[in-house]
Amino acid sequence: MKAAQVHAANDIRYEDVERPVPSAHEVLVKVKYTGICGSDVPRVLDGACHSFPITLGHEFSGTVAETGPGVTNVQPGDRVAGVPLVPCMECDDCLRGDYALCKHYSFIGSRQNGSFAEYVVVPERNVVRVDDSVSFEKAAFFEPATVALHGIERTNFRGGHPVAILGGGTIGLFTAQWAKAFGASAVVVFDIVPERLDLALRLGATHVVNTSDEDYLERAMALTGGRGYDYVFETAGAGPTMKMASALAANGGEICFIGTPKRELTFSVDEWERMNRREFTMTGSWMSYSAPFPGHEWPAKAEAFRTGALSFDDDLIWSVRGLSEASDAFEDFATPGKVKGKVLLDSER
Repeated sequence: MKAAQVHAANDIRYEDVERPVPSAHEVLVKVKYTGICGSDVPRVLDGACHSFPITLGHEFSGTVAETGPGVTNVQPGDRVAGVPLVPCMECDDCLRGDYALCKHYSFIGSRQNGSFAEYVVVPERNVVRVDDSVSFEKAAFFEPATVALHGIERTNFRGGHPVAILGGGTIGLFTAQWAKAFGASAVVVFDIVPERLDLALRLGATHVVNTSDEDYLERAMALTGGRGYDYVFETAGAGPTMKMASALAANGGEICFIGTPKRELTFSVDEWERMNRREFTMTGSWMSYSAPFPGHEWPAKAEAFRTGALSFDDDLIWSVRGLSEASDAFEDFATPGKVKGKVLLDSER
């Protein structure tokens, strides 16, 4: 089969590799679409992979092509989305159902070969069925959408309160939709890209704030009557937005960091004192799993897309490229600010 394999920094090759064969309790998925995640970018551009060569890709949709012995939950022809985490199921964290905290996990598309390929083999429990009414494009968004839901549930979220979403990327826009679906009194999305802010409004945000404006903080606080936001979700993983979170939080509010920082972050004395004085709660969110594995986040997302409870806009997709164009797709990411949405790789072209 064909796959896009990373051999070194800035060296991703479309080449022939051996097609995997499912073992007991595994399934072979014929991949349709794979999303390029922000975590894939440094693995390709900077060579930040666990090993070489490696086939990346963990946000994927497709059909079951073949099943190994003992598989009972799916059969060939089923439409599925991929669940990338492969926990050990034996450590203390796994036994508590905290699979994302597993000490000995593997991960499809980073620690083992993933879906930048025509086929990928995964454990049976690592696929979820996709309704016929849900397109393969939408199904490739299941993983980031479940990350957003998991982030919401890392807080003691209650409806009727204002919510700030820092970052208008894929996960930020899904976090905004979940917050609105759960009854937020206002959902305000913060970003510097006008197109992403326009998309946020189309997807249901009540207000948007361009943080490149000098008076953005005053305008943002005015939307809450000066109180601040009871829930703040940071989804960009950028130093400025991580600091912004504490500036926007209300007294006694909650902040959840979903984004993954790429650089060291320091806080000034004044910034730290603000954390003390406002007595807000900060937590992190890592991936999207709960017990029983893979967790309620996954069927909840599948149902939300099926019913339309969560909206999907074509502008969530910035471009679709053939698997053979994987190298060109990552070249786009090398230009800061060029990519303004999700890039999908179509494994059938």
